[in-house]
Amino acid sequence: MTLTVRPYRPGDAAGVAALYNRHRDGPNPVAGGITPDQLDQELTERATALFLVAADDERPVGTFGLFHGTGRRTARAGELIADMFFVAPAYRGGALTGRLFTEAVEWMVRSGCLVLRLTVNPANTTAFRLYRRVGCVCLGRTTPGEDGNVELHNHIPLILRSVLADLDEPARQALFELSSFAGVIDPRGGELRTDAVLVDGCRTVSYVLRLGAYRLTATVDADRGRVRTAGLTSPGGDTRTLHVEDPPYRVRTPAGRPPHRFTSGPLTGELDPDDGTLRIMADGHHGPLLVSTWPGGPAGRPASWREAEPRDLTVRPVPHGLRVTERRDDAEVTGTLTLHDGVLCQEFTGVPQPGHLFQTVGLRQGDVTPGGGPSHPIGLGLGVRDASEVVAAGHRVPAGGRPAWHGPHWSVELPADTPVRLVHSTLLHRALVPGPDGAARLRTALTPRTPPAPLAPPAPAPPAGPRRIHLEAAAGGVTSWWEGAVPVLRSPHPRTRALGSNPRWSAGMWVTAEPHRCDRAHGLGWGVPSAAPWQPGPPHGLGCPDDGIAWEASAPEDTGTPVRVDIRAPGAAAETVLWLTPHTPRTTAVTVVSGGARHELTTDGFRQVWADAVAVRLTDGHWLHCRSAHRAAAPAEIVVRATPAGPLVGCVAPAPPDPPWHLTLSEHRL
Repeated sequence: MTLTVRPYRPGDAAGVAALYNRHRDGPNPVAGGITPDQLDQELTERATALFLVAADDERPVGTFGLFHGTGRRTARAGELIADMFFVAPAYRGGALTGRLFTEAVEWMVRSGCLVLRLTVNPANTTAFRLYRRVGCVCLGRTTPGEDGNVELHNHIPLILRSVLADLDEPARQALFELSSFAGVIDPRGGELRTDAVLVDGCRTVSYVLRLGAYRLTATVDADRGRVRTAGLTSPGGDTRTLHVEDPPYRVRTPAGRPPHRFTSGPLTGELDPDDGTLRIMADGHHGPLLVSTWPGGPAGRPASWREAEPRDLTVRPVPHGLRVTERRDDAEVTGTLTLHDGVLCQEFTGVPQPGHLFQTVGLRQGDVTPGGGPSHPIGLGLGVRDASEVVAAGHRVPAGGRPAWHGPHWSVELPADTPVRLVHSTLLHRALVPGPDGAARLRTALTPRTPPAPLAPPAPAPPAGPRRIHLEAAAGGVTSWWEGAVPVLRSPHPRTRALGSNPRWSAGMWVTAEPHRCDRAHGLGWGVPSAAPWQPGPPHGLGCPDDGIAWEASAPEDTGTPVRVDIRAPGAAAETVLWLTPHTPRTTAVTVVSGGARHELTTDGFRQVWADAVAVRLTDGHWLHCRSAHRAAAPAEIVVRATPAGPLVGCVAPAPPDPPWHLTLSEHRL
């Protein structure tokens, strides 16, 4: 066995694709797997800086990539995003994992890209603890977003490059002899917490590094991407301040200016003046109806749908919209954005010619027609295989097709005159192909619809026997709910386990405050409870004074009467969510009422669906029905996520007004 680590070669594509497809825990899984051509295309579209391959006698057994963009996020100046970090199971536990990471970081120090960013599922405790052990810190949210990840940063290359010239010779020699960063960092622990503190209004993080017998301390201004202070302690205990060199780049920070707005009837466009993102808001729709990123270039300037780099933009009004110009070095791109009679027109010109952008359709309920073939309920991985981690593997819309989304209040439709990929069922990658006059044009139709009449709930048919609900303040929720002999909820209490991307699942029914379901950078979380203690309230209620949340489950003895859950969170900034883990097999049937239509699904056919009402088939065959107690509460919705352990149901509403929820058991589906 000869293990080597080397840069990627084009001939590696087949072996790397096979490596990823062979393992269920492979990086960035795509339904149906990826092909070698898609892997090559993905590495090109990400503006790859470095892609390392670990090979055993030329057979790929591990990878580590550094990218300027991933589609989801775009790196700032001096940053690179780590992704596709994977080692085959037979090679884990040895030195290969640390070797891949260390060689990538050493390359960063030499290249001048000095800040490493990556994302990790916090419920994957092995990976999370590994990243913490090699110095990765959390600067922002400590709870996973809709994609199930939290973002970590590593500033060690920045620190070493900034102080290298002033290190004592023995300390410098110890640095050059490093084989892994795992033994350099003072341990931070495996807990999920914010490592940054505010200093002079900027997020600042502290590091302690061990270079042989020397101790290097440093503080980093994470917002400006530079080292603030550094000191070196000798083996004898003497400490001196180190000279800090500025990094060879300037980080552009958002100015935080208000959006530019333009209106056409019930539609309003909002342009972010920092990064050029366009949001279309619509009367009767909760959140943006459409989000369109500013275009990326053909190479080296990736566009991203969750986050984009700040840009120098000039904005001026034109009839029905705005004209936006970006100037950077010797490049200039101009976009004319107009909204008239329900049609969004986007026209782009520039040198070099802009290459592509992403659009997110903000309809959570309803149907999608991918541009050929039947329609499907809107949902990640439903109807279109979810390629949100590997955009190149998305569903290609046939030329001349017209992808369309039909929600309860609005429809979105676009002609595929230029290449379009559906990354998942509401995310598009659109190529910008110039016409004879040199302008690339996109057209999107936004049409109001008459909302369908709500479907009446079925008559309850509960099981016989008493209703028993048990709350545990230590678990922060309901740990046991029985209707007669029927268990309604699953709960690991008194243990704590991982569920999906929630590393601290304990109760079977609990409440959290979450970011807005339409939050572009984060989306709705996974119900990770805070560390604040809960206190018993009314007979079936709990309160968390530190978080400003209280809730109560009214449970009449008559099992034909719904259990009603009332939530009060006057201080919550965005949404409150009532989370449920129904007592089901790992794969079960789910019926949803979405966009006024009823759909019968199974949890092995989707990753996430939104609905007005949901019924989940329990282990014994009964159905747990969930719906808002106020049928007119339009912003109240239910999300169902499929996890390997079973479904996770989230009843979501703005806070306030926190409408109550009805939970009912029945022998019948919706």
